[in-house]
Amino acid sequence: MDVRSLAYVVIESTEPQQWLDYGTNILGLMVAPTMPQDGNVYLKLDSRPYRFAIVKSDQNRLARCGWELADEAGFNDAKAELTTAGVAFEEASAADAQARRVRGLIRLQDPSGNGLELFWGGELDYAKFISPKGISGFETGFNGDMGLGHAVLPAAKLKETHAFYKELLGFGDSDYMHFKFSPDPDDPGQGLNFMHVNNPRHHSLALYEDPANPVGCVHLMLEVTEVDEVGYCLDRVQEAEIPIISTLGRHTNDNMLSFYMATPSGFAMEFGTDGLQMDWEGFTPTVTSLPSLWGHKFSMPDA
Repeated sequence: MDVRSLAYVVIESTEPQQWLDYGTNILGLMVAPTMPQDGNVYLKLDSRPYRFAIVKSDQNRLARCGWELADEAGFNDAKAELTTAGVAFEEASAADAQARRVRGLIRLQDPSGNGLELFWGGELDYAKFISPKGISGFETGFNGDMGLGHAVLPAAKLKETHAFYKELLGFGDSDYMHFKFSPDPDDPGQGLNFMHVNNPRHHSLALYEDPANPVGCVHLMLEVTEVDEVGYCLDRVQEAEIPIISTLGRHTNDNMLSFYMATPSGFAMEFGTDGLQMDWEGFTPTVTSLPSLWGHKFSMPDA
């Protein structure tokens, strides 16, 4: 399959208004002007109509990631490949597809139960992005073809889930890390697969070997185009007394200069800049033992 980008995320929230305040006042995103006033919150950061859809729910979690396919032929091929592989999916109605601002849409789950949507024909609304915090832009590529950023998802069945994205959906491997959290030599540790799609972003998806994650997400990442915007956001986070999950640092594998903060839904948000843009031709996946060159001291907030 020719998956092009992580185009949007759907987040379920008991209090969507919290995401509205957080998205605009902390992240500097814009309320999507061309989306309906239907009780949900839609946040925009580039030429796409929206990148975040926050829907009212009785739980707080990342519900789905929306992955963009190249065209209708690729979309039909994807459905045929899923059928042949015995993977169940639901074809969305025309009304549901239109609500997503796409031309065709299916919904399914990966082997670890993470929800995803595959679609083709994503719209551009070209409504000018005007950040309420003065952010000049987010790194999403030409007409948003690099996607909103990346998602790190929990994968209780890491081996099967990695194979699902690689062998069936056609994602490529970027990097692999393995973490041990005790000195016990028999500690099996936890794996972390970084994966790319058909755009230059170092990884659009990472799968973390996490057997129990009630919010359906480890973290999401947004990338700004100017380094000072990371500092300005860090100031806003501290002023609002939002828990900082990780201090400022620079990652080894994608070179991202970033910090991590809490979100209203209980997972983390990485806010960074200067991520690598890759040429995948002839690329050999790496194995990295050190997650960051400096910084990134993690501290989970009290529940």
